[in-house]
Amino acid sequence: MSGAATSAGASRISAFMNHPAGPKTVFFWAPLMKWCLVAAGLKDLNRPAEKLSVSQNLALAATGMIWVRYSLVIIPVNYSLAAVNLFVGATGLGQLARIAHTVTATAVQCAEKNGT
Repeated sequence: MSGAATSAGASRISAFMNHPAGPKTVFFWAPLMKWCLVAAGLKDLNRPAEKLSVSQNLALAATGMIWVRYSLVIIPVNYSLAAVNLFVGATGLGQLARIAHTVTATAVQCAEKNGT
């Protein structure tokens, strides 16, 4: 590599490391750890909807959507935090949809069974 290419690469790494939302700050590590919530929500797709918690998924959906907005108005703007919160909210909403579908299907089956 030439000297110019090497210094350009080094300056990019330096810029990344010293960015206001770089790895030396909580703004970098918090979203990285929050992906575990998304992974847990995706793992819950294997669980029966009857065993899912409405309050837990409602809290995940609400906080995910609220924090998307917050992460776009703070300084420095944190796009990685916005992205992870969007996925947290979407995972919560998806699980709530599964729960609602199961409750509705169960109610219809009970009504058909009882002849009403």
